[in-house]
Amino acid sequence: RDDAVCALNTLQTNASALEQVRRERGNPQLQLQAMKAFLQRSGLEVEDLDCLNIIHVTGTKGKGSTCAFTEQILRNYGFRTGFYSSPHLVQVRERIRINGQPISKELFTKYFWQVYGRLDETKDAHGGTMPAYFRFLTILAFHVFLQEKVDLAVIEVGIGGAYDCTNIIRKPWVCGVSSLGIDHTSILGDTMEKIAWQKGGIFKPGVPAFTVKQPEGPMAVLMERAREIGCPLSVCPDLEEYQVEAHPLHLGLAGQHQHSNASLALQLSQSWLHDDLVSCDPHSGVKDTEWPGRTQTLFHGPITYYLDGAHTTRSMLACVRWFREAAAQQEHAAGVPAVRVLLFNATGERDCAALGCGPMFWAAVNHSVLAADQQNFNVTLEGVLTRCLDNQNSWKNLTGQEVEPSSGLLIPGSLPLVAGQRRTETLVFPCILSALRWITQGRDPVLDGPGQSSAPIPASVVAKAEPLREAAAIHVLITGSLHLVGGVLKHLEPSTAA
Repeated sequence: RDDAVCALNTLQTNASALEQVRRERGNPQLQLQAMKAFLQRSGLEVEDLDCLNIIHVTGTKGKGSTCAFTEQILRNYGFRTGFYSSPHLVQVRERIRINGQPISKELFTKYFWQVYGRLDETKDAHGGTMPAYFRFLTILAFHVFLQEKVDLAVIEVGIGGAYDCTNIIRKPWVCGVSSLGIDHTSILGDTMEKIAWQKGGIFKPGVPAFTVKQPEGPMAVLMERAREIGCPLSVCPDLEEYQVEAHPLHLGLAGQHQHSNASLALQLSQSWLHDDLVSCDPHSGVKDTEWPGRTQTLFHGPITYYLDGAHTTRSMLACVRWFREAAAQQEHAAGVPAVRVLLFNATGERDCAALGCGPMFWAAVNHSVLAADQQNFNVTLEGVLTRCLDNQNSWKNLTGQEVEPSSGLLIPGSLPLVAGQRRTETLVFPCILSALRWITQGRDPVLDGPGQSSAPIPASVVAKAEPLREAAAIHVLITGSLHLVGGVLKHLEPSTAA
């Protein structure tokens, strides 16, 4: 399997894949044409996907959670489910699930080499081209679901919708649009209306579609797209309308923002179940749903970890609301005050301006020591460290602290990692494990397991941890990036990396 993952990682950086991106940027329609050609080279036709009974879901935030709710509901009815999502947290095979579980290492290796081999054998006749990373995984997922004979496949869009490589699907069973917001503006546009146009691109003639409630402008765009395409589009009701005999629904995923995701999932599930003449029990599935890295809480003795991969302004605001409520409830239940720590990293165009979490330590982190599944060859170490320092300065501006010239902790040959420290509220760490060990101060034994090595922390930084050493409890909010959350989970739950 490691050889397969290493071969897969070459598709992040190979020259033909990078040339594809450059060539198609000005003509997005080429993306779908190229995807169909790669699918054919792998041994499949677009028509082969028609029998997968696909539930196709897009959106800016909540689309992964919506898919997780939908998959769990339908699996609870006894159907054999496929589920394709992105990104992965720890291991790449998490992206392709059968009956809610990542495919086994053996299955991943078997199908990977089948698909990779067919594409590699045909590349010379096609200018040496191989599909880029996400395209390949999408093709692989289709192969797996067909070979494993799933009853249905829940497919999460990668980015956008209209020109996303998942949109070669011709005849989905039903389509869904979760909450819209601003993200990936360089690709999708800089207004919610432009983004809504892209998301509505997954609609298909005569195929029912559902959306959660949206702001007026984006909703008008979705409705117009549906009318032009000939797609019957409906708006989901509030979750409270699903109550049975005055019993409220209990969701497996925490947070008020999950209510609209659950409502959308219930509509998608009901649409899929309709021809089976089964009424969709709203209590079935939603309470059992698990989706790691999204409003997830882990209890490790006096340390409580709150993990959420929020990375847009609106999703970060939702994350903060969830954290404040959950942390306050935990403090009340424990009967002791807790020191709060924010462990944060953001990538790309995003910033931390939404994170008004109240008084806490703040630690930015560079994830520089990663397993093969988590490597991203499209960013440089220097770029990541610069981003960490930018995030730190954003936090200082947000909290009214003076932004000072950088000095202090260094990785040899790289940028300084700790800015001037007259105030001790902000620190930047060279790797995830260093940050976790500093935060927990030896009180979480899972971080000292075999094979766990991290960069040393200078005595001057260790000295700043006195409030953590004296605290009866520590609450750690980990957010800003699913890549960060995945890197943390690898240390907190070592079995996920096995």
